[in-house]
Amino acid sequence: MNKYRVMLVDDEEDVIQVIIRKMNWEKLGFTVQGYAHNGLEALEMAEEEQPDVVMTDIKMPFMDGLELSRRLKEQYPTIKIIIFSGFDQFEYAKEAIRLEAEEYILKPIDADELRAVFERIHASLDQEFDEKQNINMLKNYYMESLPILQENFCTALIEGREPANSLSRDMMDYQISLDGPYFGVVILHNSISLAPEGINPLLITMSVRRLWEEHLDARWHARFFTYLGDTVMIVQLEQPGALTKLTDDCQVLCRLSKHVSNATITAGIGRAVNHLLNLPEAYESAREAVSYRVIYGRGQAINIMEVAPETQKEMPAESPSEDSDDRFYPVFKAIKLSSPEEVDRQIDQFLDAEAPVNPSLQEYRFFVMELVTEGHRFINANHLSMEAVFGKDEDIFQKVQHLDLEALRAWMKESAHKMQALLRVSRSDSTRTFVAKAEAYVHEHYSDKDLSVESICDFLGISAAYFSTVFKRETGKTFINYLTDIRMDRAVHMLLDENEKTYVIAEAVGYSDPNYFSYAFKKKFGVSPSKYKAQQQAGTAPA
Repeated sequence: MNKYRVMLVDDEEDVIQVIIRKMNWEKLGFTVQGYAHNGLEALEMAEEEQPDVVMTDIKMPFMDGLELSRRLKEQYPTIKIIIFSGFDQFEYAKEAIRLEAEEYILKPIDADELRAVFERIHASLDQEFDEKQNINMLKNYYMESLPILQENFCTALIEGREPANSLSRDMMDYQISLDGPYFGVVILHNSISLAPEGINPLLITMSVRRLWEEHLDARWHARFFTYLGDTVMIVQLEQPGALTKLTDDCQVLCRLSKHVSNATITAGIGRAVNHLLNLPEAYESAREAVSYRVIYGRGQAINIMEVAPETQKEMPAESPSEDSDDRFYPVFKAIKLSSPEEVDRQIDQFLDAEAPVNPSLQEYRFFVMELVTEGHRFINANHLSMEAVFGKDEDIFQKVQHLDLEALRAWMKESAHKMQALLRVSRSDSTRTFVAKAEAYVHEHYSDKDLSVESICDFLGISAAYFSTVFKRETGKTFINYLTDIRMDRAVHMLLDENEKTYVIAEAVGYSDPNYFSYAFKKKFGVSPSKYKAQQQAGTAPA
C-alpha cells in the first residue's frame, strides 16, 4: 500500500492529539508527519515537509484555515485539503468548495466518518499516482503529445536550420503560434543517476513533461518538445526581465517534480532573444545554465543571467551570430565548471587531437595564433583581466609561437588555471555583493511587515530561486531565519534597554499582530517577552 503524508493544523493541542489517537493511520496508508498550531506555522512546515494531505481547523490565530488552504493550493496545486470546524455555516462551506477542499467536516469529529474520508482520499491519491506512473498511458501520451511536424519545426529553430523566408509559412502550416515579442528557452534536465530503480527513465521524463505542461503552458504560452534526451520549452515573453518570474515558476515546478514524479529536474533558463531565428543563442545559454548544476546543485532552476551575468549581456542582433569554434568548447567549459585536473585533461585531449603533425613553420604559427585568438575571445567574453592572465605589456603571440608543443601545452594549462581562478573570484565577489546588499536591505527595512523574499528579490532584480540558494550558502541561514534573527535582536534591545511595551516592539520590528510577535519570540527564546525580561533582570535568562 502506498503511504501518504498528513499534516494536522489546529490551535488546540487536545484536538490534534484526539485526531491522532482516533485513527489507525498505518492501516489507512498514512503517516502523520507533524502538526501546527496556526496557519503561518503550517505554511512554513509545508515547505519543508511537502505533505500530501492537510487537515485544518478554520478558526485559528494569525492565519485562519481558509486563508491557509488558499495559499497551500497556490503553492502546491496537488495537495488535498480537509477542513474541519465547529461552525455549521453555509458561507464557510461555500468557501471550502471554492477552494476545492476534499471535505468539510463538523466538530466533534466522528471517527468512522473521518476514516471514510481518508479512505476516499487514499484511493484518489493512488489513482493520481497510477495515472502518472502507468506505463501504457505514458507511452500513448508520448506518441500523441505533439505531432511530429511540430517537433521537427521546434528542433529546426533551436538548431538554426529554419530558413527565414519560410518561417511564417511553416508556422501557419504546423499551427504554431509564437508571437513574442521576446523569446526564451528552458531546458529540463532529468538527473538519471538519481532516478528510482525499476522505472524507465524515459517514462519519468514524460511524466515530468506532462506536469510542467499542465502548470506552465498557458501562463508562458510555452511550446514543449524533446531534444537530445531533454525536455525543452520555448516561452514567449513581454520583456526580457520576465525571465526572473519564469525562474521562480520553474523553481516551484522543480520541487513539484521531485514530490510527484520522484525526478530530480534541473531547469536551465537561457537569455532572452528578440527573434525566433536567434533561438539557437537562447538554447546554448540554457544549456550553459544546466551545466552550472555542478556548482549550484541539481534539482532547481538556474537562470544564466544570474549565475553568469557578465557574459553576453547585450540583446542579440536581428540575425543569429557566428559561434566560436566548437573544438574549444570542452576546454572552456572545464575552465568555467570543472576542477583544475579536468582542465588539464581537456587540454591534453585537445592538443592530442588538434595539434598539427610535422607542420611547417607557417602552419604551426597559424595554429598558435588560433589558440591565442580563442583565449583572448574567452577572456573578453567573461570580462577577465588580460594582464592577470598573460602578464603586463607582453606580446603573447610573439612569446607563444616560439614554444615547442610540450612548452605550449604547459603554457595553455598555466593560462587556463589563471582564468579559472579569476572566474572563481569573480563569481564569489558577485554573490557576496548581492548577499551584502540583501543584508543591508534587511537591516534597513526589518520593520516593514511586508518584507519578504519576493520583495527583496524585486529590489535586487533576481529570482527567488537563485537568491534563496546563494543566500543560505553564504550566510548559513534561510532568509526567513535571518530576518527573524535581526528582528528578535532588535526586539530584545527594545525590551531590555528601552523598556518598551510588547505591542510597540511588535510594530517596530515588523509584526502587525502583537500576539504573533509573542508567539515567534517564545519560539525563538523559549519564553514570552515579559518572562524573558524578568529572567534577564534576575540574571537567569535562557541561553
